Amino acid sequence: MKTPLLYRIGHACASHPFRALGGFLAALVLVTVLATAFGGATQENWDVPGTESQRGIDLLRDHVPGAGNADARIVLHDDGPLDMRTVDDLRARLAGLDHVATVDAPQFSSDRDTAIIVVGYDVPVTERSLMGNVEPLEKAVQPTRDAGVQVEMNGGLPETAAAPLKGHAEIIGITLALLILVLALGSVVAAGLPILTAIGGLAVGSAAITLLAATMEVSPSAPLVATMVGLGVGIDYALLVVSRHSEFLRAGHDPVESAARAVATAGRSAMFAALTVLISLMGLRLAGLATYSSFGFATAIAVIAMLAATLVVVPAMCRLCGRRMLPRKVRKASAATAPVASTGREPLSARWAAAVGRRPVAFGLLAVIVMVTLAVPALGMRTWPQDSGAQSTELTTRRAHDILVDEYGPGANSQILIVAPTDTVSGAELASATARITSIPGVAAVSAPAISPDGELAVISVTSAYDPAADGTPEMLAAVRSALPQGAILTGATTYFSDISDKLQERLWVVIGFVVAASVLALMVLFRSIAVPIKAALMNLLSVVAAYGVITAVFQWGWGMQLFGLDHTVAVSSWVPILIFAILFGLSMDYEVFLLSRIREDWLATGDAKGSVVRGLARTGRVITSAAAIMVAVFLSFATEADVVLKMLGLGMATAVLLDATLIRMVLVPATMTLLGRFNWWLPGWLDRILPNVDVEGHGHPTPSVEQQTVRPTATEDPDGELQPV
Repeated sequence: MKTPLLYRIGHACASHPFRALGGFLAALVLVTVLATAFGGATQENWDVPGTESQRGIDLLRDHVPGAGNADARIVLHDDGPLDMRTVDDLRARLAGLDHVATVDAPQFSSDRDTAIIVVGYDVPVTERSLMGNVEPLEKAVQPTRDAGVQVEMNGGLPETAAAPLKGHAEIIGITLALLILVLALGSVVAAGLPILTAIGGLAVGSAAITLLAATMEVSPSAPLVATMVGLGVGIDYALLVVSRHSEFLRAGHDPVESAARAVATAGRSAMFAALTVLISLMGLRLAGLATYSSFGFATAIAVIAMLAATLVVVPAMCRLCGRRMLPRKVRKASAATAPVASTGREPLSARWAAAVGRRPVAFGLLAVIVMVTLAVPALGMRTWPQDSGAQSTELTTRRAHDILVDEYGPGANSQILIVAPTDTVSGAELASATARITSIPGVAAVSAPAISPDGELAVISVTSAYDPAADGTPEMLAAVRSALPQGAILTGATTYFSDISDKLQERLWVVIGFVVAASVLALMVLFRSIAVPIKAALMNLLSVVAAYGVITAVFQWGWGMQLFGLDHTVAVSSWVPILIFAILFGLSMDYEVFLLSRIREDWLATGDAKGSVVRGLARTGRVITSAAAIMVAVFLSFATEADVVLKMLGLGMATAVLLDATLIRMVLVPATMTLLGRFNWWLPGWLDRILPNVDVEGHGHPTPSVEQQTVRPTATEDPDGELQPV
């Protein structure tokens, strides 16, 4: 029997289902109690250590009250000139808010129908009591709105609460997943089991993430990303085990033995698939930002919780549900006294794999052409951390952005500051630099130096002629930076965003290198092959780049952007490429492990290199397609949220999973494996001796496939994949 430990786990849980479920429930209660007693609150950390703009922000925090910390721009707009008393009353209310350090004098437009009031706080925007909490600001501006004046807000603090989650994504994703499972499994009972398992795993994972927040800074967005990925993999892992359990039931095994064998086989695949996801997630730590580290750890916890739920809850529920896991007509056929002859034809997935195997070059080239075509837009991908200009017009931050552009010009939404310690940079040097900067294309104006209250820092404001996310902003910032004297620092929100974008572009290659190398090594140990891991890595990279291309085409080029609630094109968020790569590379390896495990199982049993590909794809085609459809549904449901970054993540991951389960798994994998033949499983002797031996096949002996069992099967698949009695 394959993987004895997993077999024993599955057998024990199926033999004593109430004990297993009680143990899982007890673990959930324990983790929840611990989270309630000792858990921490989420805490964002947006500092970018090692960047010049971060050093400038730190100097502002030390020497200028209300600078370098959270801020808010309150934008007032009316049909005619604003009443000064209304403006002053609002300023007084704003000054009385908690943590407010400064309320600047209003900056009026030329016709005085618009005013900007900048509010500075004494704590960073990531302060727990402040981040995302715009209620005090809303209360302060409400009397002004009641007086008939339009009041909108953007800036650091309002933008942290700009796009509140609708909370529909999880419900939509689970509902669509349930429908797909009913269609795929033909049984409401079997379809409900993966959903139930995923919900249980999600509950454990959420409580564990709360405990994680007590030990480190966990981004408030990390639990959402963990939920998105956790739901997808949790349903997939459970579906894999349920599907294999159904196979063993059809082969005539009793529910306990079927559940045990399913955990020993499909559970093993789920375990190693989870390992590849965890390897990819750990690559996020190399991005160099605390936010990414929290994304990686939180999502890893969710994946582990889902795997544990799959190995414990699924076999227990399989035992309790018995043969109700099978479609009704299969159960009736099993009880019939007069068996119906099989058509003798192979299922559709087997015939498809055989067709690809007959013309591997043609099919392979066609798939590569499609993938490369989708990836082409990624060559022109431009990244920028999303600001208020990228959001929906239904949000106050976007409305404030548009008013500022109309009344003051595009640069009104930028914040570019030069800070210079007065003991290292002289006034003459600053004056000379100011003259040079004024002539730089894209610079609209440069203010006179303002000295900090303690006299230790000179601050100069640079007004841009561009919107922060415009193509010319990075080049203009580079030119300004090069014109500064030694000791002066370019900072401000716009510069900070530019530095984030540059750093993440550099670190992307480090993350890619680590994740690819670690994944190839893990697959090499698992499958004892050189060709299989390298091929898998190349195909996964292709699917990720194609996802980048689709994101670029939709959001940057505007192809179909209206479907996502956007009214203009935007740059791809700087946060998206690394996050998508780490998550998608691991998820793509999921399907690779699912498929290759069955192919290798057949190869070890028969020694037939080409036939094992056909039979492996035939046995996993429906499961992988169903699992991918669930993933796509879950990810696209998150694209319905208002936040543009979530839209990008949802679309990108749904696209990659769709391509991975169709063009990659159904075309490129069988085509390349057919061409390679026995070389798929070649490993040099010296490397075989060096690599650790993970005996995934169980003491070196392959488990017979369902067709090789001594128990007579009770049903087979007809040409359309439907189950028929035999």
